[in-house]
Amino acid sequence: MDLECEGKSSDEVTLDDLKWIHTHKTATLLQVAVASGAILAGATPEEVKACEKFALNIGLAFQVADDILDVTASTEDLGKTAGKDEDTDKTTYPKLLGLDGAKAEAKRLIEEAKSSLEPFGERAVPLMAIADYIIDRKN
Repeated sequence: MDLECEGKSSDEVTLDDLKWIHTHKTATLLQVAVASGAILAGATPEEVKACEKFALNIGLAFQVADDILDVTASTEDLGKTAGKDEDTDKTTYPKLLGLDGAKAEAKRLIEEAKSSLEPFGERAVPLMAIADYIIDRKN
């Protein structure tokens, strides 16, 4: 579906389409990894659900941040070709929401992710730091 959306206008590809792509491309992988860790650590079913919600949101935020970096960072900073998404007319969060809208969405996703960890208190500090890093990273 990711490739099918290339070259299509924002009238043809919705934000829901893009969210579906990124959920199934990145976020689900993180959900499985995080849920597995939680289960192995003896988490309750409610705690596993909280971890899955956290992982879904950081997975989506990672993709939003990646789209933003493709627009704002240099090839040298990224370690890969900057502007590639625009060159291939790929559907991205900045394309659908504008750069400021994409930044706001990334921040919203991270805040939602972090709020899902509130039941864990101080034990969640490392995961919250990872969440912040995802949208603060430069490459």
